[in-house]
Amino acid sequence: MLSGELETELDTEEQWIAVSDLMSGLMILFLLIAVMYLVIVERQNDEIERVVVLYEDLREELHADLLQEFAADLPRWGAELGKDLKFRFTNTDVLFEEGESDLKADFAIILDDFFPRYLAILSSDAYRSEILEVRIEGHTSSSCSQAQDSDNAYLLNMALSQERTRTTLGYILELTAVAHEKVWLRERLTANGLSSSQLILSNSGDEDAQRSRRVEFVVITEAETRLSTILQEIR
Repeated sequence: MLSGELETELDTEEQWIAVSDLMSGLMILFLLIAVMYLVIVERQNDEIERVVVLYEDLREELHADLLQEFAADLPRWGAELGKDLKFRFTNTDVLFEEGESDLKADFAIILDDFFPRYLAILSSDAYRSEILEVRIEGHTSSSCSQAQDSDNAYLLNMALSQERTRTTLGYILELTAVAHEKVWLRERLTANGLSSSQLILSNSGDEDAQRSRRVEFVVITEAETRLSTILQEIR
């Protein structure tokens, strides 16, 4: 009898040892996983910080160069240059006739002067390899005299804004002064009509219809795209 009880106790003890070994192994495994996760997160954070610094430095340098080049021209063109590198033309009197997509003569004259100088900076050795895309964005107000309701106004303005950006892009590509960079431009220059999706508001929070009707040139850099990709991978 005693021998049987002893054997049972030994078997039980061996089972507990086996379970204990298993738990210890699992704990070590979980610890390794946790350490690996922390290492990956730290590397991702380091990469994010590196890309953010790269983007901010590039944006500040490009903004400074553009401002130095165009500071004197902005008032007479009715244009603005934001810290986000958006070059915004808001003087609707010189852009397009209401409801039309053909360039006014005054806007064509502005583009003749503006775009070759703009391109010279973007395609210079300092920025050439960092520029992923140059967007021509067309924006409208929320109103449309031909619309039946707000949805119809949005759709009609979408078609109008898209046509205006295509017209602007087509005119730019035909400029003799940029012919030497046409291949580079075709790889990066895009036309995007955005209707009234990005209205400009007044200080009171109301729509500023006049300034909402605009054309913008927007620079997208490789650093921005890389940062966006990293953030998507983390989510």
